[in-house]
Amino acid sequence: MRGRGAALVIGMRAGERRAQEAQAQQAGAQEAPAAASAAAPAGDDTTAQLKKLADLHDQGVLTDEEFAASKKKLLGI
Repeated sequence: MRGRGAALVIGMRAGERRAQEAQAQQAGAQEAPAAASAAAPAGDDTTAQLKKLADLHDQGVLTDEEFAASKKKLLGI
């Protein structure tokens, strides 16, 4: 039983790391230079970011609450 507990802790830590990495990537994407956002239409960029958030949510990196909050922030709601 002790091995399962250690595996659970390791799995939880790995999940936390993935979530932190995803948040860092998301923050980096939001800080993209103005020239890059001017090159592509805003709708395409928003759609791509929504798909990225949905993928992270589907992978379990983002919780339901994190996904909803990120989506609202992205849409300006």
